[in-house]
Amino acid sequence: MITRRTFLVSGAAVTGTLGAAGLLVPATSGSASAAGLDPAAIPKFTARMPLAPVLQPYLVSGTTSYYAMTMREAAKEIVPGRSTTVRTFNGSFPGPVVKARSDRRVVIRQTNLLTVPTSVHLHGAHVPEDSDGAPMDLIAPGGGVKTYTYPNTQPHANLWFHDHAHHIESENVFRGLTGTYLLTDDTEQNLGLPSGSYDVPISLRDARFDDSGQLHYEMEDIFNRNVILANGKAWPYFEVAARKYRFRVFNTANMRFFDLRLSDGSAFTQIGSDGGLLARPHRTASLALSPGERADIVIDFSKYPVGTELVLANDVNAAPGGPADLVGQVLQFRVNRTAADSSRVPSVLRTLPELPPATAGRTIDLRMDETGSPDDLAYINGKTYDMHRVDTEIAHGTTEIWTVVNSNRIAPHNFHIHLVQFRVLERNGQPVTSGPESGLKDTISLMPGETVKLQATFTGYRGTYLYHCHVFDHAAMGMMATMKIV
Repeated sequence: MITRRTFLVSGAAVTGTLGAAGLLVPATSGSASAAGLDPAAIPKFTARMPLAPVLQPYLVSGTTSYYAMTMREAAKEIVPGRSTTVRTFNGSFPGPVVKARSDRRVVIRQTNLLTVPTSVHLHGAHVPEDSDGAPMDLIAPGGGVKTYTYPNTQPHANLWFHDHAHHIESENVFRGLTGTYLLTDDTEQNLGLPSGSYDVPISLRDARFDDSGQLHYEMEDIFNRNVILANGKAWPYFEVAARKYRFRVFNTANMRFFDLRLSDGSAFTQIGSDGGLLARPHRTASLALSPGERADIVIDFSKYPVGTELVLANDVNAAPGGPADLVGQVLQFRVNRTAADSSRVPSVLRTLPELPPATAGRTIDLRMDETGSPDDLAYINGKTYDMHRVDTEIAHGTTEIWTVVNSNRIAPHNFHIHLVQFRVLERNGQPVTSGPESGLKDTISLMPGETVKLQATFTGYRGTYLYHCHVFDHAAMGMMATMKIV
């Protein structure tokens, strides 16, 4: 059985080392007492928030678009005046945007020039087993190559890709190995939503830096990762026109839960979640996102005079994990011009698929040790992840209801299922019929003691896939399991 305990080496930075059995060793880089760069000394809202580059295919056929990516280190200015080495796709931080269309294949050739193994998972995608990015389906460091095929047989969705190499995924993602994958279709395109330069993906996360400005990684380090990044910059600003914008917000943090608000308390409109658009728009003044979750929102800046500065804030009471003067701010919007606006948010966005009758039910218990020891482990149904064990066998084409429980008293978790999108039926016994969790989801948050009931249909592909906590540090500690679709 592979466990984090098995491979911890006290005080050593051993990330990426291969043991005799070919198993990955997790990082314990540095000590918890390292002082590091003072987040309070980093100026806020002085750097412009960049947009991730859109990746272009090197070949387009009648059915398929072909892309090439190279995983490599790159130096980026994340903190003003500092150069930080990050792990990237194509040298971009955050990684590039792939724009895909339903029912048109995408093939991506990944080359790994890093010094550590990788495995690329397209989070939220309905893909065959050999392109899912399993934890031990590794791309060797120093030039290993693997080609992933994404059929895109699902409807529109805001997907993202990240490393999933077991016991190293946490550090690889922390050091930057993420990217964006926007899947669209006619349903989405015909609505008249804000588009073009008014449709902006934003990847949010946190970070910790050492004295030299390099990323400092430790497991379970949530209270020291107090620098908030938006599209790879610490506390940036973004200039907007006085009109509607669509923001596709991705929580790519290892551990941090966000609860986003506008600093003036104004409401905005959520139009989508992990698996694409909601059935109807949801008017709200807050947006909660656990690690791995995505949301599609529309903010209308037309009511603000040119010259207005508005902060996208994070409510630390709702999403604790650091001082409010640091993690309580995310980025600043600057209204610097007027612009014509023909976009709209229709009252009906899509028709969600009917829920078929369920043929089976399961209970999934999430729990981790809460002693604070570096030997703490994390469990699903009392077991840590073992790549050789199948935990759940599911008949192909069947629909199941899973009751997922967070049994911890202190630690929050969330839950992600590979291969499928699911529907949330209940949270803490209360039906979910509208709002941000009423659409198609693949990741769901669970605070201590919470229970959610999910329904999913396991169709399309057979094989072995994961389900796990998407707090990466918890997954690396063992909170992962394997299902087999037969």
